[in-house]
Amino acid sequence: MFVSYKWLQDYIDLTGVTADELAEKITKSGIEVEGVEILNEGIKGVVVGHVLEREQHPNADKLSKCLVDVGEEQPVQIICGAPNVAQGQKVAVAKTGAVLPGNFKIKRAKLRGEESNGMICSLTELGMEGKVVPKEYSEGIFVFPADAEVGVDALGLLNRNDEVLELSLTPNRADCLSMLGVAYEVAAILGREVKLPETSLEPVAEKASDYVKITVEAKEDNPLYVAKMIKNVKIGPAPLWMQTRLMSAGIRPHNNVVDITNYILLEYGQPLHAFDYDRLGSKEILVRRAVDGEKFVTLDDVERTLTSEHLVITNGTEPVALAGVMGGANSEVTSDTTTVLLESAYFNGAAVRKASKDHGLRSEASARFEKGVDPNRVRAAGERAAYLMAKYAGGEVLEGAAEADTLTVEPAVVSITLEKINRVLGTELVMEDVKEIFDRLQFEVSIEEDTITVTAPTRRGDIKIEEDLLEEVARLYGYDNIPKTLPIGSSTPGRLSDYQKKRREVRQYLEGAGLYQAVTYSLTSEEKATQFALEKSDTIRLAMPMSEERSILRLSIMPQLLEVLKYNSARQNDSLAVYETGAVFLSNGDDALPVEKEHLAAAVTGLWHSHSWQGEKKAVDFFVVKGILEGMFAKLGLTDRVDYVQTQLDGMHPGRTAEIRLNGEKIGFVGQVHPIVQKELDLKDTYVFELSLKAVLEADAPVLQYEAIPRFPSITRDIALVVNSETVSGTLWEIIVNSGAPLLKEAEVFDLYEGDKMEAGKKSIAFSLKYADPVRTLTDEEVTKVHERVLSALQEKAGAVLRG
Repeated sequence: MFVSYKWLQDYIDLTGVTADELAEKITKSGIEVEGVEILNEGIKGVVVGHVLEREQHPNADKLSKCLVDVGEEQPVQIICGAPNVAQGQKVAVAKTGAVLPGNFKIKRAKLRGEESNGMICSLTELGMEGKVVPKEYSEGIFVFPADAEVGVDALGLLNRNDEVLELSLTPNRADCLSMLGVAYEVAAILGREVKLPETSLEPVAEKASDYVKITVEAKEDNPLYVAKMIKNVKIGPAPLWMQTRLMSAGIRPHNNVVDITNYILLEYGQPLHAFDYDRLGSKEILVRRAVDGEKFVTLDDVERTLTSEHLVITNGTEPVALAGVMGGANSEVTSDTTTVLLESAYFNGAAVRKASKDHGLRSEASARFEKGVDPNRVRAAGERAAYLMAKYAGGEVLEGAAEADTLTVEPAVVSITLEKINRVLGTELVMEDVKEIFDRLQFEVSIEEDTITVTAPTRRGDIKIEEDLLEEVARLYGYDNIPKTLPIGSSTPGRLSDYQKKRREVRQYLEGAGLYQAVTYSLTSEEKATQFALEKSDTIRLAMPMSEERSILRLSIMPQLLEVLKYNSARQNDSLAVYETGAVFLSNGDDALPVEKEHLAAAVTGLWHSHSWQGEKKAVDFFVVKGILEGMFAKLGLTDRVDYVQTQLDGMHPGRTAEIRLNGEKIGFVGQVHPIVQKELDLKDTYVFELSLKAVLEADAPVLQYEAIPRFPSITRDIALVVNSETVSGTLWEIIVNSGAPLLKEAEVFDLYEGDKMEAGKKSIAFSLKYADPVRTLTDEEVTKVHERVLSALQEKAGAVLRG
């Protein structure tokens, strides 16, 4: 909202308060003033001139040589390029030595051989935006009324010696979308009185109700419609002061009747519309919902197709206005208009917003209806407009108005106690202080013991609950006057839970291992909903999904991570490692919320290492991903509790997939994505894992204990075992570790052989075993004894024999 400082003085005495000081006070009271614009800043030396003579420039077809009286002893010659300059005009003249916007200085000059002592200015050259300049002057200079005094300050006549405050209003303060609304606000801040505009006039004997009948079918959308009649108007330009006020507010002047309706829009915050009564084609105004497919041409000469959700003003049969948004071309006020039907109405904001949005016609009027207008200003705004049309358009206002009124206006009545005000604000106000604040706001107040009951005027539609009253007291008492106090009581410093700490460690470890964190949708499609799920469950469909691709709550994170790999691979980023920690959702029955479980998943594809200088490349394989997991479990202290058991899973490679077990319980899987799935996603070999993060992080981990570096030498023995092809190395490793304790410290696989030199159904697996004692040096006899025990256990339990 743009607020003219000079215009505001029509309603409130601002003596002793500058525009900048007023802006600061308004901001401190709760409405932010974004800035104060000085309209004539940097401009000087512009006066009203009288064009005494005008003739064609002898050396230029598009220039005129003018003799202009600027209020000095002698007229001056000025060369002007405006096409509309003419003898007898009163114009704005920048004299020699004047300064225009942009620090443009006017000097004596010669144009095509003719001397020019100044410049005849257009409004845009004086700093006004082209979109607000009246159309007749948009391509040339501005012409003052004939009674403008020669030599006076032109900026004063154009209201450029003004300052404009730009208010940034929140949606609840629609009352300040008018000059009167701002005046009430400023009056409350300064403790001064509001002077209301003049509306009294002597109507002619005829009655408005004899000229038009008002019928409203859509009463919920339009509970109040008031029509004033003004006869014998003379269409012409509005007075200069009104035009300049409209231009300062960003509205282009048109003619006196239309300008008056726009002026009242800014003054009262009540949109009005003027119809050419003789072009209506009837003596009836019918307000109804449009018919689906009904056509209507608006003032911008665009044909609109209406629906039954749009509210229209009709002449009984065809639309003449889109209610609250824009009038129709068929009833527009023109230069031939003599009788005006003036509409002042209360329209439902939702209906106006719907029409405005559907047709892309957001206007100053529709914005005010959408936010809410004061129902008690509907008639007053019409009376004020009629008064101005009588004064500045020579109209005769008919007695009364034609109305359709089903509006019930109930002002808000809210109560609050003085104790609560002081308790919430931390103040020590007495009842007289609070009553004085509400009196300044012009709220009706009644007091009973400690309770204050306030009746808010209808212009303040934001006052509904006691917290609203608290805000009014706080902002007018002054936020900077509210005492500053420190919180009292004990406080507990924030910290991470053990679960959160471990989750953070997991993320840090994975990122340190080279994986990037991904955050994907928790929603997936019906097709992917059950893929890679660790637990079976019914799927959970959203009631109102945004799309079929995002309609089911996921049971696994893996499908989304594979989509991430697919997206990157399609963009030549085919070596990628990502992980995600997030929730999966298990059905808990039709009438209950789903069970959320936190999972950890990762997907790796392409090259794991690529060292161009050494010519070394390492593709991702099963052991890379398993190694990542082993490192994570080691960091959490769970290495000795985790096992990997070969398994088969839908969507996974049948020979390269293992079940992850914690304390013997299945918690997830690790392995390669099935080649068919990889081909469908256009991926290279891709290895993944997914597990229950909750199960991992809630597992009891032993207290970390440090061991001294061994002081005594160890003894290493290598063995190559021949076993059946079905025997897995993990089984052999368990036998070796269990039978070799306590002297056996390490056992590692270092070779696997299956080939022509092995008999059918057999394979060779080689282990390296390390024996040691932390307190002494072992003898060969001791090691041999334990080593033979290990070999015996392998033969007995796995049928393993030493390879010859």
